[in-house]
Amino acid sequence: MMKRLAVAGSALLAVALLSGFAFRSGPRWGKDPERIKQMVTWKLDDKLDTLDATEPQRKSIHAVKDRLFTDGVQVMEDQRAARDEAFQQLASDTPDRQKLHALVDARIEAMRAFAHKATDAALEVHGTLTPAQRKELADEFRARMGQ
Repeated sequence: MMKRLAVAGSALLAVALLSGFAFRSGPRWGKDPERIKQMVTWKLDDKLDTLDATEPQRKSIHAVKDRLFTDGVQVMEDQRAARDEAFQQLASDTPDRQKLHALVDARIEAMRAFAHKATDAALEVHGTLTPAQRKELADEFRARMGQ
C-alpha cells in the first residue's frame, strides 16, 4: 500500500512540478524558475512544519527537491526547444514528418525519464520520513482524493 502511495505521490509531484513550469508565463509567476522554486520551497516548508520534520529530514528532503527541480528546469528548457522546432517545421511548406515524430518520441522519453526520477525522489523522501509522518501524509492524500 505504501509503495502505491509513494508511486502515486511521485507521479503527482512530477505533474505538479511540470504544471508549474507549464504555466510559467502566467501573470502570477512570470518566467523565472527561481520564483517558482521559491513557491515550491514555501509549500514544502509548510508541509514539513505540519509533519514536525527534524532538521536532518528537512535538509535531506530539500536536497531531493533541489535536485528534482533542476532536472525539471532542464526538461522544460528542452520542451521549449522542441516546441520551437515543431512550430518551425509546421510553418514550412514541407514539414519533415520524421523529424516531428522524432521530436514527439524524444519528449515522451524525456518525460518518462523525469517521472522515474520523481518516483525515485518520492521513494527517497519516503525513507526519510518516520512511519507516523508517512501515515499522516497518506491520510491527507486519501482525504484529498475523497477516499
